[in-house]
Parts: sequence; C-alpha cells; structure tokens
Amino acid sequence: MSTAPDRAASAELQPLNEAQTGAPQSLVLPHQGPARRRDPRDFHPFLRLNALLADIPPGSSPAPDGKPINLSVGDPQIAPPAYLLEDLTADLGAWGRYPPPRGTNDHAEACVAYLERRYNLPAGWLDPAQHVLPVPGSREGLFFAALALATAGADREPERNAVLLPSPGYHCYMGAAAVAGLAPVFVPATAESNFLPDLAALPAHTLGTSLLAYLCSPSNPQGTALDLEGWRATLHLARACGFALMADECYADVYLDSPPTGALEAAVAEGGSLDGLLVFHSLSKRASAAGLRCGFIAGDPALIERVDACLRIGGAGVPLPIQRAGTRLWRDEALPETSRAYYRDLFARAERILAGRYGYSRPSGGFFLWLDVGDGEAAARKLWAEAGLRVLPGAYMAGPADLPDNAGARYIRVALVYDGETTERALARLVEVLGDGL
Repeated sequence: MSTAPDRAASAELQPLNEAQTGAPQSLVLPHQGPARRRDPRDFHPFLRLNALLADIPPGSSPAPDGKPINLSVGDPQIAPPAYLLEDLTADLGAWGRYPPPRGTNDHAEACVAYLERRYNLPAGWLDPAQHVLPVPGSREGLFFAALALATAGADREPERNAVLLPSPGYHCYMGAAAVAGLAPVFVPATAESNFLPDLAALPAHTLGTSLLAYLCSPSNPQGTALDLEGWRATLHLARACGFALMADECYADVYLDSPPTGALEAAVAEGGSLDGLLVFHSLSKRASAAGLRCGFIAGDPALIERVDACLRIGGAGVPLPIQRAGTRLWRDEALPETSRAYYRDLFARAERILAGRYGYSRPSGGFFLWLDVGDGEAAARKLWAEAGLRVLPGAYMAGPADLPDNAGARYIRVALVYDGETTERALARLVEVLGDGL
C-alpha cells in the first residue's frame, strides 16, 4: 500500500460528488451535493438473487434426493458444542430480564482475554469496562456503527459524508451507508490489487470527505488477509485523513494456514492508541453458532459510547443466557481448530476439482470460493436451471444494479459449508454445467 496523502491536500472540503473526486465512475454512485438516500433493497444480494431466479424452476441437483443445494449463503453446517444448550438453559429466569446494555463483566472479560490470546496483545491494554460492547452478531454492530457516526451531531463535520467500501464486500456495509444517508464510495478489490481495496490510491478529496471505512480481513468473498504492514498503513491513512476505520474480523478464526494479523496488532505497533478504530468479532463462524447472535465490538471508547447509544434506542441487547454461552465459547480454544480442520478438508477437495479453472486459488481464510466464470448472473441462472445449485452472482456483492463497471460482474461466490461428499458432488456438477465459463 502506498503512503498516506498529505492531510493539507484535503483542507478545503466540499460535499462529495463524482466530479470532485476525480475517481473512476465505478468508485462512486452518481449523486450531486449531499448523499442521496438509496433504497436498502438495492444493496441486498439475496433479494436480488431471489428476483433473478424467480422465473426458473430448479433443475435436479447432484444431491441424492435431487433437491436444490444452497451454495449462496455462508451458513455453517457444523454443529456447535453440546454445552451450548446447558448454558442457554442454566437460568431460565434470565430470559425474562433485560440485559445490561454494556453486558456482563464475565462476558467482557472473556472477550478481552480472547483478543489478548488471539493477537498477542499486551495484558491490561484493553479495559473490559471501556473498550468492549456486546452486540447480537458482528452484522448488527457494523450496521449501527455507521448510524452512530452519521448522527454524531456537532462532533461531525457536515462535509464528511462518504463511506469507503470494499467492492465486492459484505452487503451490510452498503446498506448501512444507505440507511444512514451517507455516500457510498466503492473501492475495487480486484485481482490486480490482490483482492484488497487500495484506499491510499483514492483522490485526496475523497479521503478528506470520508467519515468511515469498512475493511474485512480475511475478506468476504475472496478470503484475502491484510498483513501487519497493511493494517498499519491503513490505520495511519485513516488517522491522517480523519476518518474512522471499521475492521470486520468475523472470519479471524477461520483460516487455512497461519492466523491472520488483526487491526489491534497494528494499533499496538502504531503506539497503542485506539483512536478512530473499532474491530468487530462474532461467534457465527468461530463457533458455528450463527443463530446464537452473539458478538462484540472493541476499540476506541468514544466510538463505543456512540454505538452503545444508538443500540439502546433502536437495537437489541444480547440476552443474559446468550452472554453466558458466549463467555464459554470465547474461552474455548479447541473449538475453532475443529472448524478449521473441516474447512481445510473442503478446500482440499475443491482444489482437486477446480485447480486451473475459474481463477481458483487457495485463500488465506474464510470459506468461500470466488470464481471467475465470465458472467456471474448468467452462471447463476444456468446452475440453478440445470443443476439445482444456488450460487451468488459476484455483481450483487459489489454495488447496486446502476453501478457502472461492477468489480464483481464476472464472478460467482460459492460457500464451502456442506460435508465433503456433498461439496464434491456440487463442484463436479458446477464444472460440468459451466465448462470453461460463460
């Protein structure tokens, strides 16, 4: 990544618009002056996928019963540990009480202990009482963070109305920007940039009018991870240009080889300040407990306070029994290794079938395939009609339908979550149907 631009280059700020950024049209949605509000449905990939396939009956899938196989959603199929039920039912009366918004001491301490172990952080650097906020999954935290910063009142410079988004990326980022009335700036994360968004390459004005940036590592969908120097450069850039960095690390424990570096490690290396940084973690992937809705935010205490205030008004707290279960799951170090072994096996099977096809490469983490099939929408329709395989067009992760030069248009995302035999049958059929691509 290149070094941060001179902050003085962004001194005179105007409301962000396409002409002022000097960026390619694919980076910024057309609008003039303050960001125009978008319909959040424009950014929801699965609603768009439903519409794409609505008129097509599914073909017979390679499953033994011939029923469709849904490869579009990263829905873990591994059963969570049996003790989860014990923790959820240990105190039935707790389900009848509102949880404290900042969570229980035990849960906060478990979250900090997890971060210290996972990222080799200095003991005592993070304060459970100040630096941690429980959220019902990382998605909810990511969404409310944009609302919290957009409604910061007198503390927010009105000209700062841009949100920097990896394109392709998680649809929650785009939807949060839309609902908050902010201007989404789609930063391509393509093969040319190792599937990571190059924020430093953006024009100085765009950076100077940015309120926040989302960055996912390992990334969804490509599975690319930032190294320590990449995180440091990104954090330095954010602070130099005055925007907050939202580090989505929900796949932090789903890696194939070495554990990916995290943004908090970069904060330590940059001197220990947490200013302008929030990290987001979830048990959905770490513990295969997506339905539990348990995660946390950690970082800048001033930003934590703002997100907390928004959640108290329009969000949901994490119920006490779920925090009890989460406390145990965050402390369980054997659990994620079992999951990693499962996904390593699936990627080994995928490599045997897909090596040399569709730009396949082994990712750093996550459990998605990001396949260049030439035309993602056409491939999704063909696979559904001929093989009962439901995959997600990459374009739906890279912006709304009216975004020119969509960075994901050639791709499909395929979730590797089913057992090995089902995965092999599905991928072999995918190759049979698509051949060398469309």
